[in-house]
Amino acid sequence: MSELTQQDLTTRILTSLSALRALVATVDATAAAEPSALPGWKRAHLLAHIDGFGRAATRQLDTAGAEEPFPMYDGGVEGRGAAIDMTALMRAEALVARTDESLAALDTSIRGISAGEWDLATGFRGSGSVHDLFYAIWRELVIHSSDLLLAHSVADWEPAFCAHLFDELAVRVPESRRYILQPHGAQRISLGDGDDVTVLSGTDFDLAAWLAGRKPLGPVQATADADGADLPELGPWPSGLKKARN
Repeated sequence: MSELTQQDLTTRILTSLSALRALVATVDATAAAEPSALPGWKRAHLLAHIDGFGRAATRQLDTAGAEEPFPMYDGGVEGRGAAIDMTALMRAEALVARTDESLAALDTSIRGISAGEWDLATGFRGSGSVHDLFYAIWRELVIHSSDLLLAHSVADWEPAFCAHLFDELAVRVPESRRYILQPHGAQRISLGDGDDVTVLSGTDFDLAAWLAGRKPLGPVQATADADGADLPELGPWPSGLKKARN
């Protein structure tokens, strides 16, 4: 996949952020108590996660280039989980306001990043750059807009975003496997370099949804050795957290 320019990526992020804020604003007490697309999480849990991520990403952008980067989340995996569980208990009105406040602050920080700060180190994934974090922000905003199960779905994932996910999530292909993605009307994409080959066909957004661990809207068909097959296994999502540091 060709890299987006800083301007193009920033524009996409700000557009996605605005769309997510509009979705969040529609959540009332009834909607907050309903399930999200993530197993075991109500929309309140997802809002709490979005709030926490927004605050974490804002801190990283505001302190980019620091001699000793802040951890992405205080307390690492456990700390992030505990904060989500606690914040999800808030009244829906207060939770929505808090989440919007977090996203508004993130918007300000994104707009404040200059071209010269693109390569500064952050605490994302240990020492990832602002550039790396911008892509992570884009992923979080777009995917969680769909996870809310409101007005957005994976069908709203644009081709450039799907192409980014194919590249970013190729690490989920197990070592012995190779998955050849055949998006409808587009060129094949080969992920992994193992000898055990599976071909998967579907729309680009359905293939990207499957690779991201989300439920595709339409069929994703798998074939191996020219025969129909079950959808193959995937490894874990690449984590931005490190227990030892965070």
